[in-house]
Amino acid sequence: MTAERALRTAAPHELLDAVRRVLCEEYAATSVELFMADYGLTVLQPVSVLPHTLEPVSVHNSPAGRAFGAQEPCLEELPHGRVRVHLPVTVRGDRLGVLTVTAQGEGPVRDCLPELTEIAEVLAHEVVVAERDTDLYLQARRKDRLTLAAEMQWQLLPGRSCARPEYELGAQLEPAYAIFGDNFDWSATADRLTLYVSNGMGEGIEASLLTNLAVNALRNARRAGISLPDQAALADQAIYAHYRGRCYLSVLMFDFDLASGRARVVDAGSPQLLRLRDGTLERVAFEAQLPLGMFEETDYLAQDFQVEPGDRLVFVSDGVYEVASPGGETYGDTALARAIQSTRLLPAAEVPRAVLRELTGHRGRTEPNDDALVLCLDWRGRP
Repeated sequence: MTAERALRTAAPHELLDAVRRVLCEEYAATSVELFMADYGLTVLQPVSVLPHTLEPVSVHNSPAGRAFGAQEPCLEELPHGRVRVHLPVTVRGDRLGVLTVTAQGEGPVRDCLPELTEIAEVLAHEVVVAERDTDLYLQARRKDRLTLAAEMQWQLLPGRSCARPEYELGAQLEPAYAIFGDNFDWSATADRLTLYVSNGMGEGIEASLLTNLAVNALRNARRAGISLPDQAALADQAIYAHYRGRCYLSVLMFDFDLASGRARVVDAGSPQLLRLRDGTLERVAFEAQLPLGMFEETDYLAQDFQVEPGDRLVFVSDGVYEVASPGGETYGDTALARAIQSTRLLPAAEVPRAVLRELTGHRGRTEPNDDALVLCLDWRGRP
């Protein structure tokens, strides 16, 4: 494919120029633009030399936003026989943005739609690789300036969504531009999915530093191939050695067997799990153990958990379920259950954003007092 060759040989900051040349020369495109989803998942930001020359596009009520949300091409008819197609830029389920291509005539565009869709997927792969060498695409994602703590947290994350035949994952943090302590992490092999949802104490840089130490300690232990309880124990030792019990981190840890749906779980703190199965929502309680770093040389035990095809697991931090309305009603009492039920038809990647929008309405004000994390896992299982 000409586009794939052009993208692979382009400089990291010239991916859009490379794909634009190919689309104009081989597909008679008259305009090609790349939009990246911002950190808050509210707008699609144009990729261009700063300052931006194009206006952001709403994720909620625009053709490009529909393509991003549905993860399907969206055609838009324009005057004088022109047509604009919006193509999801997604890599392994991680939704990065939208490629918008304008051309003359709907028929030719429809005929080329499978090829254009494939080009957008190749572009997504190249953007992820290019981000190691240029800030262009990361800059395009921000409609506001990130705090330093938020910068550290976003760089620590594996992505915001991913998909495999056995499962789909989606997660979101709020306030997106000022997050400091909450975090999530995942890693998959051919047979297993490891998932962490964490909530570090404190505020600002101190909370972000604590979370960075904890997540990297967990990753270091995981990559050494040791068991889930020992991963928790080693991270606990690393945090205690540095903070001597002054600061600690709550974490809910899962190690799923992809073939059977059996999981080992370590519950060390405050993140909670709710399971939606056959239309019934229930909170899943595990044996609570001490947060990481609270005391020296804590031993951790794993518990068994079974997930079934069709299950939806929703993980939330205390910044979600403890939020009170102006009238004093805690969100986790009934409103969270309503939000999860009302989003049951959405794909996993869309659920966290929708729940957090409901949370803002419940809170009655825009700015939260604490971090809020929502992670949704849809389990399909293996045939």
